[in-house]
Amino acid sequence: MAKQLIFDLPTREALGRDAFFVSPSNAVALATLDMADTWPSGKLALVGPSGAGKTHMAHVWAAERKAVIVNASDLPNADIPELASHRAVVVEDADQLDGTPNQRPAEEALFHLHNLTLAEGGRLLVTARRAPNHWSLTLPDLASRMQGTTVAKIDAPDDSLLAAMLVKQFQDRQIAVPATLIPWLVKRMERSASAARSIVDKLDKEALRSAKPVSRTLAAQLLEAEE
Repeated sequence: MAKQLIFDLPTREALGRDAFFVSPSNAVALATLDMADTWPSGKLALVGPSGAGKTHMAHVWAAERKAVIVNASDLPNADIPELASHRAVVVEDADQLDGTPNQRPAEEALFHLHNLTLAEGGRLLVTARRAPNHWSLTLPDLASRMQGTTVAKIDAPDDSLLAAMLVKQFQDRQIAVPATLIPWLVKRMERSASAARSIVDKLDKEALRSAKPVSRTLAAQLLEAEE
């Protein structure tokens, strides 16, 4: 039997509040985001493992606060005064400023963005995998300001959140799956958001390759092949 060609079509990821699942692992962080007017010094670091929902939460917050979103690596080429003029700014992946010489312009840009945004009573949200005291910043003034930032932490996903992540990943790809597949996967997969994304991606590609629907049988074959 001929194999199907696999087309790497873009996934449309839902990033609104109605697509965000609240669980004990992220409820405190989400509540902290919702109280932006009470953030000490007007800033917050949203911290959690890769794929835990930081970007989703940041987009929810940005939509509700009419904030602008920028990746830390893009700061050297950004118009910092224009960004600060929005009075609500999200800087994604701030901990990728790893102390190497080529990151110095980004550090300097973040320092100025921090000062300009907060000087006018704005709000600054940064996302990262680790708390600011674990970043490798080389600009002392920026390091001290980031280390003085309140941290909201997203914990590793519990069963309910992991299940919701799987459901969302399948929905983003417009894949219908049996209701029994989700709890079956939760019991057998690595307990991380990145694993949820990976297993859905692999199931999607294998279903296309084999011309079979996504099912427990297909998932079992895939997991067995990876052992």
